Amino acid sequence: MSQLSKNKPIACVVIPTFNEKENIKNTILKVIEIRDSIVSHDIKIVIVDDDSPDGTQEIVAQLMQSFEYIHMIKGEKLGLGNAYKRGFAFALNLINPELIIQMDADGQHDPIVIKEFIRQANSGKELVIGSRFIKGSSTPNFSLWRKFISLVGNFLVRYLGGVYMIRDCTSGFRCINTDVLRQCNLENLSTRGYSFQSSLICELMRNKANAIEVPIVFSKREGGLSKLTLEDQIEFLINIIRIRFRNSEDFLRYCIVGTMGVFVNSLTYFTLTRFANFTPETAYPIAIELSIISNFICHNFWTFIQRNNDISFVGRFIKFHIVAGISGTINYLFFLVLINALLLNDIFSLFVGIGVATIFNYAGNSLWTFRREDLRK
Repeated sequence: MSQLSKNKPIACVVIPTFNEKENIKNTILKVIEIRDSIVSHDIKIVIVDDDSPDGTQEIVAQLMQSFEYIHMIKGEKLGLGNAYKRGFAFALNLINPELIIQMDADGQHDPIVIKEFIRQANSGKELVIGSRFIKGSSTPNFSLWRKFISLVGNFLVRYLGGVYMIRDCTSGFRCINTDVLRQCNLENLSTRGYSFQSSLICELMRNKANAIEVPIVFSKREGGLSKLTLEDQIEFLINIIRIRFRNSEDFLRYCIVGTMGVFVNSLTYFTLTRFANFTPETAYPIAIELSIISNFICHNFWTFIQRNNDISFVGRFIKFHIVAGISGTINYLFFLVLINALLLNDIFSLFVGIGVATIFNYAGNSLWTFRREDLRK
């Protein structure tokens, strides 16, 4: 190794493999081809093989004899997530890179994109995602069903995981600054299979990674068979629930404020109808309006205080009032139907209407009024 290479920060390409003898040599050689054209970082390669019985390890071992910057670790086949955890631990503890690049071995990720990854990292981006779903990207070999499944999966992760600013949460082609990666508790990411990718994105964004997506062409697998199993797909769906609970702090605060709003709403309604001789039809809109105002103040200065954006206090109040007005209308219509059509108790009907409107209210305000800032280009 030259003295010049020793002085460069390291970018470590981590490639998990299982039965990739048809692809692994070509993938590694393509990474090596672009290695010398990257002047800012010393590129090292870590192959994490899950005891492939097809000869993958032998091919990697042959390449290691010629290239000292190739490393291989072996282990039992426990899924993609487990392989990445082992690969990250090896790189962080023994190589100490500035950047870790995740990449598949099957030829679907073009190593030339690594140059753009590192360019973005050098400009301050801590997470660079090779995205299949932004302008300039393409998935030429995706069937309609594969594209549908991918888009639905990403939709669930984006909006239930609170990372809606990212378009491709399941991409396996990424560059991560290790300062941010070290802040993440990977042991809390209990997924073993492909859903590790979406869990890791959510964990990185929870740790406020400065992220950007760059377009890629997601090519056809060069050889061998896809490793995606039914078990992986089931784990992905289960993991969505885990992600939702792990990213539920805002929602819990929202519920606390909402409970206070229910108290303001019901107390106002009860006072006006029982002591001021207001009719239910006139008292309830007043109660809704007072609860909207109190809720906005609490959400603005507590629930969503970390979601700094360029919208003024008045602008946020107008947006909040629009969302709350729609949910309040839903609330009011349910209330009228229940007391007039079904002849239910007015206090009971009040709480039913509040419950129905709360779901819409949270979604609208979380995704619009107090929306997190989108990724900067």
